[in-house]
Amino acid sequence: MPIGRTSNRLGAQRKRGPRRQFFRRKKVCKFCVEKIDYIDYKNSRLLSSFIPERGKILPRRISGVCAPHQRKLMVALKRARTIAFLPFSTD
Repeated sequence: MPIGRTSNRLGAQRKRGPRRQFFRRKKVCKFCVEKIDYIDYKNSRLLSSFIPERGKILPRRISGVCAPHQRKLMVALKRARTIAFLPFSTD
């Protein structure tokens, strides 16, 4: 290593420009907004929006559903899969 130069691992830091604040909008529960109390397992159009191509159930942090509705949604999805309204996975 040449004399007079410092590497990043020795503690020299690059100056960076001002950091921009990233504003993330809070996700709201679709079922609370539309005042849906009962999540019907027979409504495959509604349920299919919470299942991606691989067939997994979307988590709360991604779908934006509140905890009570996420539990009801999970039960409805599992029932719909068992009765074959929804596929377990796609090929």
